[in-house]
Amino acid sequence: MKIISKCISSLEKVMLDTSFDSLPEYNEATATKNEKFNFQIAYTLPETGRYRLNVDIISTLNNVTARAVAYVPSMLPCYDDHDDYVISDKPGLFPDVLEPITPNGFAVTGNRVSTLWVTVDTTGEMPALHHIKIRLRAGEEIFAETVFELRIVDAVLAPQELIYTNWFHTDCLCDRYNVPTFSPEHWEIIGKFIKTASDHGMNMLLTPIFTPALDTAVGGERTTVQLVEVEKNGDKYAFDLTKLKKWIEVARENGIEYFELAPLYTQWGATNAPKIMATENGEYKRIFGWETDAYGEEYVNFLSQLYPALVDFFKKEEMCDKVYFHISDEPWGDHLPRYKKAAELLFKSIGDDFHVMDALSSYEFYAKGAVKTPVVSTNHAQTFLDNNVPDLWCYYCCGQYKGTANRFLAMPSLRNRVLGVQLYKFNIKGFLHWGYNFWNSQYSLEKIDPYSVTDAREAFPSGDGFVVYPGNGGEPVCSLRLEVFYDALQDMRALYALENKIGREKVLELIDSGLSEEIRFESFPHDDRWLLGLRETVNKKLSEK
Repeated sequence: MKIISKCISSLEKVMLDTSFDSLPEYNEATATKNEKFNFQIAYTLPETGRYRLNVDIISTLNNVTARAVAYVPSMLPCYDDHDDYVISDKPGLFPDVLEPITPNGFAVTGNRVSTLWVTVDTTGEMPALHHIKIRLRAGEEIFAETVFELRIVDAVLAPQELIYTNWFHTDCLCDRYNVPTFSPEHWEIIGKFIKTASDHGMNMLLTPIFTPALDTAVGGERTTVQLVEVEKNGDKYAFDLTKLKKWIEVARENGIEYFELAPLYTQWGATNAPKIMATENGEYKRIFGWETDAYGEEYVNFLSQLYPALVDFFKKEEMCDKVYFHISDEPWGDHLPRYKKAAELLFKSIGDDFHVMDALSSYEFYAKGAVKTPVVSTNHAQTFLDNNVPDLWCYYCCGQYKGTANRFLAMPSLRNRVLGVQLYKFNIKGFLHWGYNFWNSQYSLEKIDPYSVTDAREAFPSGDGFVVYPGNGGEPVCSLRLEVFYDALQDMRALYALENKIGREKVLELIDSGLSEEIRFESFPHDDRWLLGLRETVNKKLSEK
């Protein structure tokens, strides 16, 4: 058995038909003293057969780990009218799952290129040139050895000030692991998945005060996950916020700072109420849902009692500035009158102590005062930037696939990571994505296995709905895309660190220097060398005395 191996960058996506010789070697780089640096080992066994190998990591660095890159299927890798910056638009297998390597090793198949994902945590390490030796072996016999040189420079990334949320679907954890809602087992799993999100830059958490009215078919419902317990007595309501308090405690223990409350109106129009369960005359039942007119007297009365209870709770917890309310996700066009009516009730009830935000694309909603914090799709951001909207937030989802950054399985990793440069350049305050762990089909009509269905049953391009997989024992399994997105956040923090040293204007000049077209949300170089080179230049300037 003969294995050929080499180091390649974390931006390479190695498909099953990738030629080993076509992969550019990437043997050295720099990193700051407080980041996670990623690279890959590509290897191939130029003969038939299947074998099991183990990996050894030999380095003066203390925290280096390797995971095996595994493949998942996609029936819908792209929409038909996609742009030309994709790896493949054909159904097939794509690299994404980062499988932990057990003492039993990992499988190797002949006549195919495979990869290991190597992560170096530089926290606490001293500036120096370090050699990271990766050995592939079976038993005591070594079949391949590769060395990567990582120089840790005397500099640190700036703290992350960007508020970043990736919607956390609490019900999907119940469904996948078959545990009762908010049981001890559920809380344990929730904590693990929050910790993984926080470790990858997420500092805001979607909080299901009521079961989120998101991605749910009209007339349908999702597994109940409701933190606010309600008791109904005629037209009076009492609220128990014990579970909400525990949610906040678990989230904070695992690195979360901000909380966005699930919308109190249905998605795409704000016409109805979300599913709300309550105890009435000793019976636990649904009191509001798709059948409820969101502007009828009964629901308005409910909200007029709920809002003061939430305000009082958050004020006592001294966290008003950490809480963001939602009204309805992605309103547009003729939704404005209804949305504005809902916003006026909310603004009147909570005052100026809290934030209110929603994902939208229409500038009119902001101009007419219907939303205080617009979260704008990246392909519509320029209008808001041209109008100097302060503290702008952005998002992308399945609709931003022409010219913009995104993270579909079929997209090159540079298209994922370049967002960090864009967030810095336009001084974006927050970024939202809807899919941390949406393991349902479109409209939540059925539950899916994310290892076998990656496109919500051919509804969204694969990769849009989630960036994390369910592992055994409630352990999250990271995706390649989650790690690359965190690289984007680290790039952003490196740029802010350099700004603190040389000023913003010089950093902006550096970003666009040598480019035929300046960086915009819908325009950036399609060249891995450019982005890797930019980061190296930033690290060099950070370390200069």
